[in-house]
Amino acid sequence: MLAAEGSANYEIAERVGVTRPTVNLWRRRYAEQGMAGLDGVRPPGRPRTVDRAKVVAATLTPPAKGLGVTHWSSRLLADQLGIEHSTVASIWKEYGVRPWAAGTFKFSTDPELEAKVVDVVGLYLAPPENAVVLCIDELGRDEAR
Repeated sequence: MLAAEGSANYEIAERVGVTRPTVNLWRRRYAEQGMAGLDGVRPPGRPRTVDRAKVVAATLTPPAKGLGVTHWSSRLLADQLGIEHSTVASIWKEYGVRPWAAGTFKFSTDPELEAKVVDVVGLYLAPPENAVVLCIDELGRDEAR
C-alpha cells in the first residue's frame, strides 16, 4: 500500500522496520506473483521471543526503592527481566521510551543530598575568587559554570 501511494523504498523500509533490500524483494515478488507472492512471507530474522509490551510496562513501573535509583537503566531493567540490555535498549528506541527524560520531578534517594545541595548552592551564591565550578549531570556531560 505504501508503494502504491508513491513512497520510496527507503521510506517504506524505515516505516515498516526492515532493510531496503527486503522492500525490494517484496516489491519484486508482488510484481511477479501479485498478492500470492507475499502470502505467508515471514519477516526476516529470528522470531521475536521477548514480549515488547511487558518491557514497556515494566519501564513505566518505578524501580523498587531498595535499588536506590529514580528510573530504570537498560542494564538494570534487563537484569530484573532476565533479558539482554541491548534488547531493552532496542525496544525503548522502537517505542520512543526514554525513562531518564521523564517530565516529572524525581526525588533523589541519596542520603547525603541535603549536604550536597548546601555545598553547591553555596558555591553559586558565594564562589571563591578565581574559582571554576564544574557541573556534571546524570548523562555525564561536563559544563563549565
